[in-house]
Amino acid sequence: MVFPSGDQYAIAAAGYAAVVTESGAALRSLSKDGRELVHGFAESEMSGGGRGQLLMPWPNRIRDGRYSFGGRELQLGLTDPARGNASHGLARWAAWTVEEHTPTSVSLVYRCMAQSGYPWTLDLHVLYDLSADGLVVTQTATNLATEPAPYASGAHPYLRVGDAIEDLELTVPARTRLLVDDRQLPTGSEPVAGAYDFTTPRRIGDLDLDDGFGSLVHEDGRATVTLADPASSRGVALWVDEQHRWLQVFTPPADGPRPGIAVEPMTAPADAFNSGTDLVTLAPAGTAGDELSVSWGIHAL
Repeated sequence: MVFPSGDQYAIAAAGYAAVVTESGAALRSLSKDGRELVHGFAESEMSGGGRGQLLMPWPNRIRDGRYSFGGRELQLGLTDPARGNASHGLARWAAWTVEEHTPTSVSLVYRCMAQSGYPWTLDLHVLYDLSADGLVVTQTATNLATEPAPYASGAHPYLRVGDAIEDLELTVPARTRLLVDDRQLPTGSEPVAGAYDFTTPRRIGDLDLDDGFGSLVHEDGRATVTLADPASSRGVALWVDEQHRWLQVFTPPADGPRPGIAVEPMTAPADAFNSGTDLVTLAPAGTAGDELSVSWGIHAL
């Protein structure tokens, strides 16, 4: 028998424990001293709602799956058929190969071959490393093609503190919020205000979020989101490095169970393959700029 998410790779250090899966190199679980820090999925399940998946070579949505690059008009498969978009990259259901597995870390690789809609071959690499400082995730893409390739990096963890998010306080160090249409595609941006201002801790309540936040405030090279329970003083923090300029924040609908909240590190916002906003161009193989490596992490509060 093969689990829906394939082989399972457990790591642990300093009271932290995590499991990473063969399918999508996804973060299936993360805990500290037995307390769950992410809303993951069971060994007997496949990831639902993007839980724990890596979003490469782009996060979020591409309008109609169409974009232009290098003088070519390109068409991707529509993996978000309800909205008619290409969503969350090409690697989240692939079988990744373990490069190295130690008691405290695991690294996996996947060669994303040139294909219809993305005619460049990339080597993708991820390292999950646990220590007393929590989990550090490093995602790397290397262009193997002879031509420049468009690229953006993302991930899709769900943070968890207890069993429901309504009474938790969320902090997001962002100065702007994307405005979107009914297909969740950007139409502009505005300064955060009112219900969307999480620059200081704010109770989530019944608020529904599926919003891209930008102009992140990095301190000492990191922008940090916190999700905390004021009653117990327990919480979880997610930080991103300076190459991550965007965060997508998603709450499950208020009319159903809401055990966690997605906080998605992104180097570029939705539809960056069309807008060009913060899109990275990987240089041809073997030249300067043919690789991008970014980091983010999670730790207990």
